[in-house]
This record gives sequence, structure tokens and C-alpha cells, in this order.
Amino acid sequence: MTIPNVATENQFQRSTRRAISRETRVSKKYLATKVALTAALVREKKLLREKCELLQRQHILAQEFEHRLANSLQLIVGLLSLQSSAATTAEAAEQLTIAAKRVTALGRVHQRLHLLDHQRNVQFKQYLQDLCDDLSDLLLQEKAGRAVVVSGTNVKLPTALRIPLGFIVSELITNSVKYAKGDIIVRMEKSTTGHLLSVSDDGPGLSAAYDPGRSKGLSMKIIQTLVKQIGGALQFAPGDGGRGTRVTVAFGP
Repeated sequence: MTIPNVATENQFQRSTRRAISRETRVSKKYLATKVALTAALVREKKLLREKCELLQRQHILAQEFEHRLANSLQLIVGLLSLQSSAATTAEAAEQLTIAAKRVTALGRVHQRLHLLDHQRNVQFKQYLQDLCDDLSDLLLQEKAGRAVVVSGTNVKLPTALRIPLGFIVSELITNSVKYAKGDIIVRMEKSTTGHLLSVSDDGPGLSAAYDPGRSKGLSMKIIQTLVKQIGGALQFAPGDGGRGTRVTVAFGP
């Protein structure tokens, strides 16, 4: 073998060894990456399984809570009814009967707020009507000449909005019952940027300087928190005919 051929052979061998060395390093990196990805996938599957198990436990606990609450309310209604039957005066019996009816209505309001938890969308006006009927039974005296009137447009809303909006309406109606003497109007409307949900009454109204941010009342704090939760805005204005108060929640589509 001539010297040039030996040199060429040596160079070829060195090139081959370098190529093999590079392939070995690449192969090791590939295996290390594969092992890391496999381990990550195993961890992710474990976390997803644990999350599913946690959600299932939470669902079971929520169902158990709802069941116990319903049973407790039924028990209270039963006790009030028994006390009403055993009352020594007609006035006491009537008041106990009213209390039993209100506890029953409270149970219906709670059930209404959670009835459609597993649906994606809800026909909101009908939901609002049913909720307000229950609130009327709970808050307004029979034959008091007052009502909660629902009007406006029927819209389909995501179920996730239903509970916060339901609580907002409940708080606003409760406040109106305290200060107003006539009907309470609940109205649902569409706007150019989304929807408007309002509650208006014929009460004494709010002063021009009223600032809800400075309110110390728990009810207004709850309302503001829920409005913020849905990314909405709270607006205050006089009610129909310039009387009373209209509180409007503006929120997106």
C-alpha cells in the first residue's frame, strides 16, 4: 500500500469514528429526551387522573350537600307546620304557616339557582320568571297588592352566568321589597355591546351623590363582587317615570 493510500485510509477511519461518535451522542440525546417525555406523559396522566377523581369527589359532596340541605329545609317546614297545628291562637298559627311557606319558597329558590348546572345554555327569561315567582312567594305577603313583574327579551345565556345573575337579582329584589311599596320590575334587554338586566322599583330612590363603592351594606358588596365576577358594570338611575331606583347590570354577550 502506498503512503497516500495509507493516509487516505487513516483519514477515512477518523471520519468514520467521528461520525459514529456523533451518531452515538445524538442517539443518547434522543433516548434521554424520549425517557424525559415518557416520564412527563406519565406524570401528566397521573395528574389528570387525580384531577378527575377530585372533581368526582367534589360532585358527590355537592350532591350530598344539596340532598342534606333539602332534607333539612323539609324538616324545618314539617316542624313549623306541627307548631302551627298546635298553636293556641289563630294569629300564632297564621304566622307559623307563613314561616313554613317562606322556608318552602327558600328551598325552591336554592333549587332554582342550581337546577340547570349540567346544561351549557339556558333560556334566561323563563329561568328569571321562575326564580322571581319563587322570590315573590318568599318575600311578599299574600294579597299584599304587590308583584315582581318580569319583562323584556328572551335570550339564551351560558349557564355559567345564570347563578351570579340569579344571586344579583335576588339581592336587588330583596332590597326593593324593603323600601318600595309597589310592583318590582325585572327587565332583560339586549344592547349594542351585550345585555342589560335591570331591577326597578318605586321606592324613595338614591341620592345623586350615592357611591356604591363606599356602601357598607353586605348586600351591595355581594352584588358588586358578582358583577365583577361576570365582567359586567353596575349602573344606577331613577326608575320608571323618574320614581324610585333602577339598578342595571350591563354584561357582555
